[in-house]
Amino acid sequence: MKIGYARVSTTDQNETAQVNILTRNGAEETFIDKASGTSRDGRPKLAEAIRFARKGDVLMVTRLDRLARSVIDLHAISRELDAKGVDLIVTEQSIDTTTPTGRLMFNMLAAIAEFETDLRKERQLEGIAKAKEEGRYKGRPVTVDADAIRTALAAGDRPMAVAKRFNVARSTVYRVMGEEPVKA
Repeated sequence: MKIGYARVSTTDQNETAQVNILTRNGAEETFIDKASGTSRDGRPKLAEAIRFARKGDVLMVTRLDRLARSVIDLHAISRELDAKGVDLIVTEQSIDTTTPTGRLMFNMLAAIAEFETDLRKERQLEGIAKAKEEGRYKGRPVTVDADAIRTALAAGDRPMAVAKRFNVARSTVYRVMGEEPVKA
């Protein structure tokens, strides 16, 4: 059985083009995630597709970056599929892991995809640094009244109670106190 997997990064993006390609290539069942590819935990339909796959099945995606964004994640998925006896086909990049050439291409393109992601992050950080230099970047707006937290703590309230009252993480309260939280 050919199992399709499509992923778009945000809910306002459209997966129709991917689904059409997968269907044209014989996908009988298609799983769709609307989530970032950087974290495997946030892609429940990918996990479902892998659980659904049986020995002899094929998991199809349109491009490797739809499956994952890091070489480590791609290799983990590949090993998981391999252990189940499931092949991987990447339609738009002509990768078929049933062949030695396909496995080589898979590894090379996975490395390139991770490289591109790293470059994008680097450019983003450079842009933020430049904006800070020019005074255009202020960072995330402050949503915590640090003085109110200090007042509550000075009144004897415990950090956990203060965190609940101000609807912030306990680590935020400790940061305001000037110390890092103790890990239990």
